[in-house]
Amino acid sequence: MNANLPLRQPCPPGACTCGRERLHDGPADAQRILLLTRAEEKRLVERLENVKSLDDLTHLQQRLYEQLGIRVRIAPGFNEVRTMRGIQIELQEQPGLCRKTRQALPAAIRRGLERNPQVAFGLLDAHDLLRDA
Repeated sequence: MNANLPLRQPCPPGACTCGRERLHDGPADAQRILLLTRAEEKRLVERLENVKSLDDLTHLQQRLYEQLGIRVRIAPGFNEVRTMRGIQIELQEQPGLCRKTRQALPAAIRRGLERNPQVAFGLLDAHDLLRDA
C-alpha cells in the first residue's frame, strides 16, 4: 500500500474478527479494504442512506467493488416481501472488513430504501416480482 494514504486503525485485540493480520501477507489488491477509514465509512453510510434511484444504488455497488473489493448483494428474500426487512442485503466475507462495517453498510442501505421506496420498488421490479401488480 502507498504510505501516503491513510489506513483504517486496527480494532482492539479480541473485539473484532476481521482478520486484518492476514492482509499483510496477501496481495496488495486485498489490502485496499484498509483504505476505508472511519471518516470515509461515515461518508459512505451517508451516501448509501441518501440513494436516489436503483441506478444510483447499482453504481454504488460497482464502486464499492472497484475501489474497496466489497461485494454487496441486494435481492428480495425467499418469502414474501412486505417490508424492507424482506430484502436481503449481504456482504461477501473478506479479510479486513470490520464487524461494525459489516453491520453498518446493510443498515444504511436499508434506511436508504425506507427513505426512497421507489428504489425498493425498482429493485423488486428488476427481480420481476411486480410483474402482475
